[in-house]
Amino acid sequence: MATKYAFAQGLKELRFHLCQTSEHSAAARNFLLRTYPTMKKHNPHTPIMIREAQNVEPKVWARYEFGKEKMVPLNGLDDKAIENRVTELVKGSV
Repeated sequence: MATKYAFAQGLKELRFHLCQTSEHSAAARNFLLRTYPTMKKHNPHTPIMIREAQNVEPKVWARYEFGKEKMVPLNGLDDKAIENRVTELVKGSV
C-alpha cells in the first residue's frame, strides 16, 4: 500500500466531498477511515482535505500544478473501486 499512495510530484492537493450520514457516501467514509493515515504518512506536505456537507454526492478532486483540477464522482462505487479511482488520480493518470 505504501507505493500506491505515494502521490505524483505534480499533485498539490487532494480534496474529498461527502455526506456525514447518507448511505451513498458510506463507501467513501469507510475508504477514508482506512486509508487517510497511510496517505498522510507517505505525503506529509500534500494537503488532503475532507469536506462534509449534508446530502452531497461523494466526489474527489485532485489539484495539480498550474491550477489544473480533475474530479471523479464516487457515488455507487465500492471501497475497492474508490481505491482504484483515487490511485489513478494521485498518480496523475486520469
